[in-house]
Amino acid sequence: MPLRLFTLPLVMFCLLLGGCRGDDPQAALEKAVQQLQDDLEHKRSSAVLEQLHAQFSAQQQYDREWAKRTMLMLFMRHQNVRVLALSQNSYLDPTYRERGHSDLQVALTGAEGLLPDSASHYRVKLEWWLEDGQWQLARLNWE
Repeated sequence: MPLRLFTLPLVMFCLLLGGCRGDDPQAALEKAVQQLQDDLEHKRSSAVLEQLHAQFSAQQQYDREWAKRTMLMLFMRHQNVRVLALSQNSYLDPTYRERGHSDLQVALTGAEGLLPDSASHYRVKLEWWLEDGQWQLARLNWE
């Protein structure tokens, strides 16, 4: 009887956290998106590059080397970088479960001090590929 008393609260706690399963691809995809945002804001370019798939492509013309140079320029220009996700929708590809997509509205700000001295708004589409159990960013497009 005492075990049953603790089972219901434990199940409810797991549901509140989004489930106890560690292999939920949707949750892992959302975590990858958040990790990318965190790594950009903390200027961890090597961590961002680790999240990029070997066949990474941005706007169907840029590659991983472009991403590396762009981050370096952004991080050198601005002491503080913020990526504000104004809206976000991540979902698994219904026909190919090892592909995920994220559609975001983001504001990218840069600052030398506390107040931003530059800001841009983008509509961003990310395509993620599941490789060896990890979501990697394969395609990046923006408007």
